[in-house]
Amino acid sequence: MGVAVHLASFSGYLIPFGSILGPLIVWLMKREEIAFVDSCGRNCLNFKISVMVYAIISMILMFVGIGFILLGVLAIFDIVVTIIAAMKASEGISYQYPLTIKFLKA
Repeated sequence: MGVAVHLASFSGYLIPFGSILGPLIVWLMKREEIAFVDSCGRNCLNFKISVMVYAIISMILMFVGIGFILLGVLAIFDIVVTIIAAMKASEGISYQYPLTIKFLKA
């Protein structure tokens, strides 16, 4: 289920706000039953909200020109780190995403 939390965030590439709603739904359904899902869910949601903040900043910086590059780098970074997190979750390790703002505390 920890892997499902991380992989549910890829729904954001198909559905608006799916990168937050997908992990949120899995996390809310299973966090009480499985402590590992609670940890993975908090880490994933903190990262996805952070990425959304960084994307908004990048969109603002598009007026200067550098935002286009930052948005592309951010998308690649998001995909790579999410895949790493899913692989770690399959090993039973709760992955701490880099560059994450802690919105949900443990």
